[in-house]
Amino acid sequence: MADKETARYSDKDLQEFKEIILKKIARAEEDLVLLQSAYKNDSNNGTDDTSPTFKSFDDGADTMAKEANVQLAIRQEKFIRDLKNALLRIENKTYGICRVTGKLIQKERLKLVPHATLSIEAKKRQ
Repeated sequence: MADKETARYSDKDLQEFKEIILKKIARAEEDLVLLQSAYKNDSNNGTDDTSPTFKSFDDGADTMAKEANVQLAIRQEKFIRDLKNALLRIENKTYGICRVTGKLIQKERLKLVPHATLSIEAKKRQ
């Protein structure tokens, strides 16, 4: 059991995880740009005078949509930051080690959630 707690993933495994994370970062950054452009360039497309009666309802819906996109962008930024932190752990060779138990996080979990810092065991304790 003692060797399990000081175990780490091999350099080959770490390289595999690094490739997964880099792909996820690229995709997440593309998604972030789309979200940001949705709320930054959210002009009214010149429809100001076409339906003045319902303008206040439209404004409310536009504001809600813009706020939803801002919230999604904030979550996406955090996701990217978490992924970049995972890359640092790969460089430090501490990637995939549960910060609570000190044991290796299962490969299957890391492939699904590559920025995970907790094993399933530790996650269930929360």
